[in-house]
Parts: sequence; structure tokens; C-alpha cells
Amino acid sequence: MTSTGATSAGATSASTVKVLGIGGSLRDGSQTERALRIALDGAAEAGADTSAISGQALDLPFYDAVSLERTPRASELVEAVREADGLIVVSPGYHGALSGLIKNALDYLEDLRADRRPYLDGRAVGVVGVAYGWQAAVTTLDQLRTITHALRGWPTPLGGAVNTGEVKFDVDGGASEEKVERTLRLIGTQVTEFAQRRA
Repeated sequence: MTSTGATSAGATSASTVKVLGIGGSLRDGSQTERALRIALDGAAEAGADTSAISGQALDLPFYDAVSLERTPRASELVEAVREADGLIVVSPGYHGALSGLIKNALDYLEDLRADRRPYLDGRAVGVVGVAYGWQAAVTTLDQLRTITHALRGWPTPLGGAVNTGEVKFDVDGGASEEKVERTLRLIGTQVTEFAQRRA
């Protein structure tokens, strides 16, 4: 898990909310992961302590509801979600749907069913679909919203559908379309503000 930001004071405090980003593909630095980083920057600017689980850290065994054994990576994912006050989930769209990598990671949240705060209960979740084409980007966004509802989370009012046929993300943390960058940052802001109000 990597830290992507901090509060404006440069340090966390007992009242600082934690926003966790989950997303990307197995390729580190993918367009999806870069979109996630921009959304997390928006959360950090709004006062959240941010971190991310992406790339190879999402390479988990298929979720098995029967088995109680968990790999270190799977345990880290579940614990990070347990401690988070809000989430941002960004998935590539493959063949009109979210990626199996992201879906499998979200399936592990079943381990939170018996928590005081089960699943994503009471937490805002910003969701973004990233695909080469509008159809897959929009359907992926819709599926992420549906999964968030099923996990008792609160999808932010603003979601993101990013068509990488029209916009590219650079290594410096920017996007070729200013509107897309603003949207992603606003999603992060909405997650943080919701978490702050709940806190």
C-alpha cells in the first residue's frame, strides 16, 4: 500500500479522515492508476490522509468464501478498507464491464460482514470507469455504483466515465483534458467531505 497524500498541515491527526484508493491494472502506472492518483489528490487537498492499493498489490487469489486463509496482500487490503473513512475505486473497462482484478478485490470485502461497520456501511465511495471508448467507460461506472450499493456504501453524487480514446494521463499527474482532471479531483473532494461530516 502506498501513501499518496496528507493533510494540508503535512501530518495526520486524530480527526483526519482516511481515504483509500483501489484501482488500476496489473501494469503499474496504467492510465487507470493515473486517474486514481488524480482523484486521491483531490481528496488530499480537501484534508484527507490518502493511500492506495493498486497495480501488483491487487494480484490476489480468487476470493473463496469457504476458505478462511488469506494471503498477506489480501489481509492488507481488507484491513485498509476496514480503517478507511471513504474509498475511491477506479476500474478499467474490459469488454463492457469492470475488470476481474477489481471485482475480485471488492469480493474480499465480504470479510467485513461481521464488523461493527459491515462492508462499506456509512462510507462514501467515489467510482470511476476508464476505458478506450464511451460504452465500456459508462457501463463500468454503472457497475461500480451497483456494487457500492450492494456493499452498503454511498456512491458520490459525481462519478467519472473516462474515455482514454479522447484523454490521456501523464506521468506527472495531469490529464490532457482539464475537465476530466477537475471531475476526478471533485470526486475525491466529495468523498472527503462526506467522511468529514460523518466523523
